[in-house]
Amino acid sequence: MRLYVGLTDSDWYRRLSACQPDEVNFWRPGGAQRFSSLSKGELFLFKLKAPYNFIVGGGFFVSFSFLPVSLAWDSFGEKNGVDSLQSFHARIRKYQPEDRGPDPQIGNIILTQPFWFDRDSWIPAPADWPKSTVQGKSYDALEGRGYDLYAQVTAALAQSPTHTAVRELVSGYDQRLTNVRLGQGAFRVLVTEAYGRRCAITGENTLPVLEAAHIKPYSTDGPHELENGMLLRSDMHKLFDLGLLTVTPELRIEVSSQIKEQYANGKRYYEYQGSELRSVPASLLDRPSKEFLDYHNQNVFRP
Repeated sequence: MRLYVGLTDSDWYRRLSACQPDEVNFWRPGGAQRFSSLSKGELFLFKLKAPYNFIVGGGFFVSFSFLPVSLAWDSFGEKNGVDSLQSFHARIRKYQPEDRGPDPQIGNIILTQPFWFDRDSWIPAPADWPKSTVQGKSYDALEGRGYDLYAQVTAALAQSPTHTAVRELVSGYDQRLTNVRLGQGAFRVLVTEAYGRRCAITGENTLPVLEAAHIKPYSTDGPHELENGMLLRSDMHKLFDLGLLTVTPELRIEVSSQIKEQYANGKRYYEYQGSELRSVPASLLDRPSKEFLDYHNQNVFRP
């Protein structure tokens, strides 16, 4: 069981702690080094830069992904800790002043259910904190300073009545791995990566036109879960949401006759009738579930 202490600045902390979002993107301006210090559900803690050498909150690790700035903004918006895409680019140029093109790639550490300590509960940085680090440090939460830090986090959360659900997740490690809740941004990124950045129906891989679709609509309690998602080109997503096409439990495409009846067109879409999906997640656990596909077939699709 590990935890990680990541270094951040006070502006990012102040903005996000004030709005209390359900998820955050702890982004890094460089696009070269992958973050692999944590597994899903493990603790990621926020430490302010000097002179504020304190741990001020944290969240639960979901995933890491390299993304262009535009997609990170579209997915998380102000949960990136900035107020606009223009501000986002300005912050990146501050850390990476060299010209990296109009839509540079950045590293994105996606965290869910973030929590923020009151000022009197801030935790001093561990005694072995390296002064030269510019990113962070990982610890074993079951021994030494990592164990002490884990105990301090638990104690700080115990003092706050607003962190009941988070406190239960922190103390229940086995449950945390399966009970972390995804937000909309994390859902979008996880679906994008699971499908190899290719539309499930067409195989299109132009990232700006790809969207994470809910199979069972979010408006009818469809969850932000990989098995309830598919990556679709924007036009396919629109037709899917309107019930003008669906995917069967056997992962075959069905196209509604109403496209032709209502719009006197649709030849390009009928070409996909009966075809298998062109892109599916490698893991069977991440593929669309029969339950959600049945729901879409029976409640959304218009034959």
